Amino acid sequence: MEDLVRGITEADWPRLAALESEAYADLSLAEGEELLRSRARASAGTCFVLDLDGRLAGYVLALPYPRFHCPDLARPEQAAHRTANLHLHDLVVSAPLRRRGLGTRLVGHLTEAARAGGFTTISLVAVAGKERFWHANGYRAHRWTPVPADYGGDAVYMSAQVPAVPRPHQAREAV
Repeated sequence: MEDLVRGITEADWPRLAALESEAYADLSLAEGEELLRSRARASAGTCFVLDLDGRLAGYVLALPYPRFHCPDLARPEQAAHRTANLHLHDLVVSAPLRRRGLGTRLVGHLTEAARAGGFTTISLVAVAGKERFWHANGYRAHRWTPVPADYGGDAVYMSAQVPAVPRPHQAREAV
């Protein structure tokens, strides 16, 4: 299987919206294509899809957002925020392809995009019992941070530092 993480194209939106609907319909968290598009417009460089053998298998929507705050699920994004925090709004892998490391691969790609974009932290709201997955990927819970009820009763705000890349001379010194 060959996979490729790439930017979102106009042709991807119907499948991306279908993946979102499949992932969140039972949880009443599905936002729909227009709201998802508004999140992507806020930061196209940090939103991408996972293309697996020519088929859209997952996606990530992340946008600059003030730390310890999260998007309103019922409202479109109006403007991009100026902040050093990148908020991972949504990461979905197609149900039949889960538990194959694809989510972790997308997290790694997002981390690289955050580093390249100069972000110092990545935040997210863990929903549907996914707190353990995010904790295993280096995120820590901030239980004191309020999360809107729309995210579900077990939603937890979490964040992680974007690791710095050692400069070449620092790497040599460590050897």
